[in-house]
Amino acid sequence: MKNIPILILLLFGSCVQAEKPPRPKVILTDEQLLDTVQYYTFQYFWKGAEPNSGMAPERIHIDGVYPDNDAHIITTGGTGMGLIGILGAIERGWISRQEAVGRFQKMLTFLEKADRWNGIWPHWLDGRTGRVKPFSPKDDGADLVESAFLMQGLLVVREYFKSGNEAEKSIAARIDKLWKEMDWTFHTQGKDVLYWHWSPRYGWEMNFPLEGYNECLIAYVLAAASPTHSISSQAYHKGWARSGGIRATNSGGYGFPLQLRHNGAEQLGGPLFWAHYSYLSLNPKGLKDQYADYWLENVNQTLINRAWCIENPKKFKGYGENLWGLTASYSINFYDAHRPGNDTGVISPTAAISSIVYTPEESMKVIRNLYENYGEKVFGPYGFYDAMSPEHNFFPQRYLAIDQGPMVSMIENYRSGLGWKLFMQIPEIQNGLERLGFSYQKPN
Repeated sequence: MKNIPILILLLFGSCVQAEKPPRPKVILTDEQLLDTVQYYTFQYFWKGAEPNSGMAPERIHIDGVYPDNDAHIITTGGTGMGLIGILGAIERGWISRQEAVGRFQKMLTFLEKADRWNGIWPHWLDGRTGRVKPFSPKDDGADLVESAFLMQGLLVVREYFKSGNEAEKSIAARIDKLWKEMDWTFHTQGKDVLYWHWSPRYGWEMNFPLEGYNECLIAYVLAAASPTHSISSQAYHKGWARSGGIRATNSGGYGFPLQLRHNGAEQLGGPLFWAHYSYLSLNPKGLKDQYADYWLENVNQTLINRAWCIENPKKFKGYGENLWGLTASYSINFYDAHRPGNDTGVISPTAAISSIVYTPEESMKVIRNLYENYGEKVFGPYGFYDAMSPEHNFFPQRYLAIDQGPMVSMIENYRSGLGWKLFMQIPEIQNGLERLGFSYQKPN
């Protein structure tokens, strides 16, 4: 029973099992509720991990139905998003350091042998073999953005273990080697911009430059921070920032201005994962450059998203102060990047929950409403399911790693700042931020 938070044992009794979340006998305090949500969401990356690799499966379907027969497919980026959650589990006594060391050793052995090109992993890998599973017909090689999501988490793990015992120092050294092998320069094609994909069969045919604003900021920060294959600041300013074209004019809504042009969603902002993925490790508090104050940008994007749901122009059932949050998730049309202006009546719990760092009181209302009033319809063995809709009576018991990871890591950042503190104290990261012209809040 050592993996069960003591509060959960006290509230539900000693018969509780992590595999089946209990219903509360009493109303939980906010801290107890966060403990419960964080614990079960962490289990996605712990008990739910793919057995051979120790990595996060792309999806877990409680009904066991996988139309693409992909239960064994792991996600590189989704794994990275959950790593702060594993470190948080150590700090909270849910697992031991030794158990975590064993898991990280398994992950690193897998990643060291898995398909990579110029040090960059693909989006999906077969967890049994380490071979690439194409994400799309020509997306069968290096995925720079997903690899950035993976490495931002791994660097936090490196920092956590760097001064530990010999086994822990070995983990840090192995991560450092993988980090130094990532060739960010190759992904510029010699131009002033990063490119997302490279294929061993199709080369650069996908031709997708990383231009802002969206979820990809962390790729530029890591590329500038690389001690071996760093990019020039011009790639950031000319490529990502579009030579200043990233700045917004008259964007935002409901009294909350946006400083940046959100790609394809200039007025009311993109799906909320844009405020999450790059900031699981990169602390947006005090983070500024010549284009934006990123804390203000993320807070305002979240408040616009919430205000849209409260206004509820399409009159969807359930929407309001206690049920809001539009982002990419499973949907009534399989999968959709929900946002203001592309609202189908589907709420993605990760949207409000991962925004708890920006809107703590507003996000807690959603967490409490989901947990107390919807219960087992929306909460299962790995935390809140990926999507729900009272309007469509849509309550799939299915999970996606890229939505569970931000929840568990952002809850930990909200409670302790663990991921943010570790990442922002890394010398290479500080050098990279300064190279790109950022000012930032240094850890205490």
